[in-house]
Amino acid sequence: MRWEAQALVPTPDAPGPALLPLAGLVRSVTTPEFAGITFHEVTAKSVLNKVPAGSKMPFEWTVNPYRGCSHACVYCFARKSHTYLDFDAGMDFDSQVVVKVNAAEVLRKELNKASWTRQQVALGTNTDPYQRAEGRYKLMPGIINALAESGTPLSILTKGTLLARDIPLLKSTAAQVPVGLGISLAMTDEALSEAIEPGTPGPRARLKLVSRLREAGLPCGVMAMPILPWLSDSDEALDALFASLAAAGATGVTAGALYLKPGTREWFMKWIAAHHPALAGRYRRLYGTGSYASKEYRTWLAGKVRYFKARYGYTQASGFSHRDLDDPRAEEAAYPAGSIPAAVPGGPVAGSPAAASSAAGPAVQDSLF
Repeated sequence: MRWEAQALVPTPDAPGPALLPLAGLVRSVTTPEFAGITFHEVTAKSVLNKVPAGSKMPFEWTVNPYRGCSHACVYCFARKSHTYLDFDAGMDFDSQVVVKVNAAEVLRKELNKASWTRQQVALGTNTDPYQRAEGRYKLMPGIINALAESGTPLSILTKGTLLARDIPLLKSTAAQVPVGLGISLAMTDEALSEAIEPGTPGPRARLKLVSRLREAGLPCGVMAMPILPWLSDSDEALDALFASLAAAGATGVTAGALYLKPGTREWFMKWIAAHHPALAGRYRRLYGTGSYASKEYRTWLAGKVRYFKARYGYTQASGFSHRDLDDPRAEEAAYPAGSIPAAVPGGPVAGSPAAASSAAGPAVQDSLF
C-alpha cells in the first residue's frame, strides 16, 4: 500500500475548518488507495474494554484498535456504536475510520499492571481488527505480542484475509498462551457477498484462509452469520456453505439469522428496498418492530442448521451458552469450536498447535456461550 500521496485533512491546529471533536485526535488522513475513506488517527488513553457486569459472554475484556469499518457490511451490528462518536451509522461507519495508533503501547502498559489477572481478551467483537487499514497501520502484531508476553489468552474474529500475514506470529503465540481464531463467513455466493459486504475479501478467499490456518496447526471456528432470509437460507445455499466449511477444515461452525438492531435496521432496510424491492415488505413483516426475525422463522432456520451441521460432521456441542437450549436463538448465541481458547482437561490447551492438530476434522465439540 502506497501512502506517498496521502493528504492531511485540516485539523484544529492547522488552517481550515475544524474536525469532529474526537478525543486524542492527531490527524485525519485520506489517500487514493482508499477513495472516499478518511482515517482519523487518535492516541488512546486506554484500549482494554471491560465487558459489562452481568454479561454471559465467554470473555471479560475486549480490544478494538479500530472504530468504523471499511468492510462496509450492510448488516453490521456495530453500526450504532459509531453514533457515540458523532458519526452516523450509515455511510460514516463505512468511510470514517478511527485508528488507535498507540494501541499496542497502551495495551502493554495496561497488561503490566499488578492488578491484571490475565483473563482472556477478545479482538474483533465490534469492528474488524484485520480490515484493510491494518495493512498500513500494522497494529495487530504489537497487540498480539503484548498479550502473549503478558501470558494473556486471546481470541480473534475477522473477515480479513490479512490475518494470513500473522500466521507465523500466531503459531508462536499459541505455544505461549491459549489462542482462539474465528472467521466470519455466512455465504458462498460471490455476487451476493460483493453486494452486501463490498469491502470484504470474497467467500473463496476466506475459505482459503480457513484452510491455511488449519494447515498451520491452528484452530479456526466459523461464525456463519448472518443467514439472510430469502437470500442465503435455501437448502442449496446452506448445503454449499457447510460443505465448503467442512472441506476447508473449520473446527466448528455456528450459524444464525440476520439481527437488525437499531442503527443497523434502518441501513439494511434501505439496502433491501434498493436492491431487492420485492423483499422489502416481507422483511418488514418478518422483523416487525424488533431486532430478531420471528420465532417461527428462527425455529425453522435452527432446524435447517442442525440438519446441515449433522450432514457435514458438526454434530457435538457442549460448553457455555447464554441462551436456553430450547430457545431458537441458542445457535446464534454460540461461539464455534476453535474460536474461543479453553483448557482441555488432562490434555493440551485448546487453541495450541498440539490441541488443534489432535482434532480429527470438523466433528469436534462446539464451544457454546
